[in-house]
Amino acid sequence: MSGSMSGTSEMTVASAFSGMTRVDPVVFKAACPDCRAGFELAASALRLVVGATHRTTFYSFTCPECGVAVRKPAGERIVELLTGGGVRALRLHSAI
Repeated sequence: MSGSMSGTSEMTVASAFSGMTRVDPVVFKAACPDCRAGFELAASALRLVVGATHRTTFYSFTCPECGVAVRKPAGERIVELLTGGGVRALRLHSAI
């Protein structure tokens, strides 16, 4: 056994990702409280509003089955999951 590492080369970012062609978009499972339909939504179908309190922090979407506007409270964990999955957040600032 020799100490040389023949046959190996330094990996670059380009070579590490050269085989990657596409990343599947993140989808979120949701349900409509009106029609009880369950479905998956893309990040672009969700709206996230982050307010100063838990009462003013929520996410919303339109049910693709019945068309009703759905609004649900969003705690810290939900905000993390949604923003991590690409949902854009509207941050409300209180007046001082």
